[in-house]
Amino acid sequence: MISSQQGCTFVLVHGIWHGGWCWSRVVDILRSRGHRVTAPTHTGLGERSHLMSPAITMAVFVQDVVNHLVWDDLSDVVLVGHSFGGAPITGAADEVPERIRQLIYLDGAVMEDGETWFGLLPPEMAESRLKAAQEATGGLSLPAVPATVFGVTDPQDVAFVEPRLTPHPLGTFSTPLELSNPVGNGLPAHYITCTDPAYAPAKRGLERVRKKGWPVSELATGHDAIVTAPQATADLLEKIALG
Repeated sequence: MISSQQGCTFVLVHGIWHGGWCWSRVVDILRSRGHRVTAPTHTGLGERSHLMSPAITMAVFVQDVVNHLVWDDLSDVVLVGHSFGGAPITGAADEVPERIRQLIYLDGAVMEDGETWFGLLPPEMAESRLKAAQEATGGLSLPAVPATVFGVTDPQDVAFVEPRLTPHPLGTFSTPLELSNPVGNGLPAHYITCTDPAYAPAKRGLERVRKKGWPVSELATGHDAIVTAPQATADLLEKIALG
């Protein structure tokens, strides 16, 4: 366990099909160490799945994070984005950098201005997901995939994850991330890559941050490290945050 003299404020942002619930194990660990921790859920997912709508775009996800920081009056925040959550934390850093101390991308998407998530995927993967969304919901949302896709194999972990996954708003994949500044907006940024097994969609983000010269750390677990290795994830987040 890493001890801290002064608690940090962590805001933990989830990825595709997930909700704030997926961070619960990490939240408990960090709070037990004296940190302030929140894990908001994006519009249309998790406990907010009743708000599913074709109007949910990437801009809505960015606004979800911005509003959480503003309305909860959070400052000096260590803003963490897991997986697809990397995109909205980039957007939030663009809009309210004064509230953020540091960005951490956990196997996260690193998108530039004007890019869409579908535009970053291999064409065959984007096409298959569009087809799945059209067949399941007429293009409203993308059905969830098995937890094993995220490297979750332990039966207890699977039983925790799969019942909580919800369809993901398709509009967030096809609408662009809009930025007025370079990615990260000059804030300190750190990338964590999950290596065992590696998650193919996260490869582009890792390649980009290496070119940017950002520091990179590794976690020897699957993409859903927050579920499969919460202790190691909390340890590393705290280590990065405390510098």
